[in-house]
This record gives sequence, structure tokens and C-alpha cells, in this order.
Amino acid sequence: MFDDVSSAALRVALTGLAQRQRVIANNISNIETPGFRAGRVQFEEALKSAVDSTDDGKLVGMTDVNTAQSLEPTRLNGNNVNLDHETLSNIDTGLRYQLMLRALDNKYSGLNKVIKGQ
Repeated sequence: MFDDVSSAALRVALTGLAQRQRVIANNISNIETPGFRAGRVQFEEALKSAVDSTDDGKLVGMTDVNTAQSLEPTRLNGNNVNLDHETLSNIDTGLRYQLMLRALDNKYSGLNKVIKGQ
């Protein structure tokens, strides 16, 4: 009941977006750290592939979120955190997170109404 593809995809998306928010916060907190390389979280393509390849209504292979170092150019001190990029990415991630929460809430609200017979 709670492990259908849409519920699983929403949970994985929320997990990935939460991880992205943590990485963005870490990037911003290390903006002046010499030699620090910004992290990036990529999970959308893996999630899409997992959803596209499912046949039995189960989402498999999506337990991990890929965090990698950014290959963006560095400043003289070796740090490559770009505050403008991090700020926009944080706003985008926050909006996507809210959208996923609303989708999950709507899914469970509908289920709650069915259970209560409304």
C-alpha cells in the first residue's frame, strides 16, 4: 500500500533533496576554507531510470544519493564555492522539497479519506 512506485519515488526524492540541502549548507559554511571543493548531489537521473525500469510497482536500486565534488573552476586559494550558485540551488531545492511534501501529503490525505469513508 505504501510501497507503490509513486510513494517510493516521492520518498527517494525527499531524501535526495534533503541531502542536497545539507551539501549546500556545507558548501556555504566552507566558502572561505582554502582548498575546499564544493559538493554536488545528483539523484534525478538515477531516480528517473529506476522509475522507468520498474515493472512490478516496486522501486528498486534507489537507496543511495550520489554526492560528488564540483568540477567548477577554483579561486586562487583552491576553493570553488560560488555563493550565487549555492543560493539559487538552495532556493530551487527548497521549492522542490515543498512540492514533494505536498504531493506526499495529498497522496496520504486521499488515502485517509478513503479509510474514513468520506
